[in-house]
Parts: sequence; C-alpha cells; structure tokens
Amino acid sequence: MSLTASQVEHTRALLRRGLAIPAHPLALNAQRQLDVRRQRALSRYYLDAGAGGLAVGVHTTQFAIREVGLYEEVLRLAVETARAWVEPGRELAMVAGVCGRTEQAVAEATLARGLGYNAGLLSLAAMKGQSEDALIAHCEAVAQEIPLIGFYLQPAVGGMNLSAAFWARFAAIPNVVAIKVAPFHRYRTLDVVRGLVQARAEERVTLYTGNDDHIVLDLITPFTVPRDGVPVTVRFRGGLLGHWSVWTSGAVRMLELCKSAAKGSVVTAEMLALDSRVTDCNSAFFDVANDFHGCIAGCHEILRRQGLLEGIWCLDPNEGLSPGQKEAIDRVCAEHGDLADDAFVKAGLSRWLA
Repeated sequence: MSLTASQVEHTRALLRRGLAIPAHPLALNAQRQLDVRRQRALSRYYLDAGAGGLAVGVHTTQFAIREVGLYEEVLRLAVETARAWVEPGRELAMVAGVCGRTEQAVAEATLARGLGYNAGLLSLAAMKGQSEDALIAHCEAVAQEIPLIGFYLQPAVGGMNLSAAFWARFAAIPNVVAIKVAPFHRYRTLDVVRGLVQARAEERVTLYTGNDDHIVLDLITPFTVPRDGVPVTVRFRGGLLGHWSVWTSGAVRMLELCKSAAKGSVVTAEMLALDSRVTDCNSAFFDVANDFHGCIAGCHEILRRQGLLEGIWCLDPNEGLSPGQKEAIDRVCAEHGDLADDAFVKAGLSRWLA
C-alpha cells in the first residue's frame, strides 16, 4: 500500500506537538540474546513515564541488530507492546530507525510502515562519501515509503558533516516531517536552522533536539536567522534522545518546563543552570572522556542499577563501560540525584516486568 498524504500530515501534526521520544535500548541476556521480557519492560516504562512515542532500531538500539536478524523482531515487539499497554485514544509517535544504502533503507522503511510506525529516522552513515545529489536522491527514495525524519548524526558515532545547503534541499522534500539535530556542535546545529528557513519549511518540518550536550538550551533558545531581509525565528519543539532512555519521567517533566519557558519568553537562571547539570550527567552516561565509546553501555548501566536491565551487555562483546566511566556515573548520580527517577521506576518495576 502506498504512502498517502493523510498519513504524512497526521505524522507531521503529531510531531508538531513537541514530544519526548526516548531512543529505545536493546535488552540482552548474558548470552547476548534478546531478553523479550525486559525489552517489553523498557517500553512500558517509557510509556508510563509519559513519553510521546518510542524510537526503535536507532543508534541506542544498536545498529548491529540488523546483522543478527533482530531488526523486524525488535520493531514488532515495541509497537505491539505499545498498542497493548497504553489506554485507548492515546496517540504515540512510533519512530523506526532506517539505515543502509538505498535498497536496504527503502526496504526497512516499507517494513516499518507495515508494522505501524509513523515515521522513519534516516541515518546517512552508510552513504558517507557520496555527493550531495546522491544523498538527496537517497532521501527522496526513502521518503516515498514513510514520513521521514532527518538525522544529523555526529561523526564520532558514524555520521558526517552536512551543509546548510543540504538541509535546505532535504527540508524541501514533501514527505519530510522533522529533523533530529544531533551533531553535538553549535555551528552545525545552526546550519540545520539556516537550511530549514531557506527552504521556507519552518511550518512544515519540526526540529527535534538530539544534541545530548545541550538538551535544555536547544529547547529554550529562539533561533533567529534572516530571510529576504526579515528575521525568521524557529524553535526546537521536542527531543528524540538516547539520553532520554534513562531518567525518562524526569525528562518528560523537563520538556514541559522548557516548553512553558519558551512560550512565556522567560528563561530563568535556574533553567540555564539545569542545562549544564543535564550536560554533566550526559558526559558520564555517554562517555565523553573516551569519545563516546561507552555511550550505549553507560545508559544500560543506569537501567541496570534501577533493575530494568539485568546487565549492560551489548551485541558487540568489545562494547562496554570505558575505564573510569563507572566512577563518572557514580559521581553524577550523587551530585544530580534529584534529576533521577529511581523512585518512579521502583514503584512500577514489578508491573512492567510482569
């Protein structure tokens, strides 16, 4: 069945609300096999925490799920769990990670839409070295199959640098509904904003922060650039983040605080301080000291401490906590414990694991 204009517009309107969308981790057992019970528990946790959707099959889920034949199973498990768990009438933005060369990406997008996913988050990592024309043609092909979310992935974990001109061309693709901005770089973040405004797409394409190093600041900053001599202001409306795979109920509350501050045009010193505190936590979770080597394992470690995961195993046996990362996590948990949601998880854990 072909993608329809109404499906695109429905997804566009859903994302325009400004949602907290955690990037879903992969629950494994000690044999590095899928732990279905705990995978479901994670989905239930995020939904009860107030997440506006789930992003599955993305970097935090481990791109290697494709190599071990888990992509369809993990996507299906998340969407079926969500349907069974939430109350009738609650709409969720279900986002599927899509990657690979064009044939693979189109096939993943088609599969995801068939499973009931609203949008595809497109990683361009496999297209590294291709021309801008080739990248845009690739994006256009995938956008024929599913409403598309662009993904500015930082080079440290496989992304590439993309120009404002690229983002202007990308935002002009009719079925593009949002862009996840995650270069962890202020200048490159501004390139996306400039491209969006240049394409006159600011009312059609919603910006979501993936900049885990400046989550709060992205959400409260008015980004203003000139177009035809007139200032145009755009804002990030929500977040789609690996960081929000932990302490999720607190992240949902934080997003609402940010939206209120942005709406009222009043940003307090406390909100600015919160940005630095969240960034400090991220430095430990994402293993900044070791160029993000332990970024997935770091999130797993928080979930393990809370009882949601049995261990921090990743598909790659060489992927785990870096030297000193556990101590860094200990420090931020002690110093910023009020940002955690340990009590919330403790209260719901047995129900989510049932």
